[in-house]
Amino acid sequence: MKAILAEIAKRHSIDITEMQIMPDHVQMAISFPPKLVPSSIVKVFKGGSAKQWFIQFPETKQLLWNGHLWSPSFFMSTLGHVSKEVVSQYIDSQLDQYNGGRPRR
Repeated sequence: MKAILAEIAKRHSIDITEMQIMPDHVQMAISFPPKLVPSSIVKVFKGGSAKQWFIQFPETKQLLWNGHLWSPSFFMSTLGHVSKEVVSQYIDSQLDQYNGGRPRR
């Protein structure tokens, strides 16, 4: 999934500065040209990655939510009052948190 999302980002001039793939969601810190609309970026990532995922792993479609890789919802926020470093540390720590505090191997 990381490779798929990275390729989509490259094609659309989106810079992924941090990414964590969780078992049930994805967290990314991204920057993109101001001409791009945030909701359109999410659509590009979700639609493009689902298409590529099911080409590469067609057997997973039946295991997912009615054949959908992504839920229709998403959360996006600007960095506003926190630094990029704080956001990067947060995203990087999420897999450890998800694993009950056990470090990644």
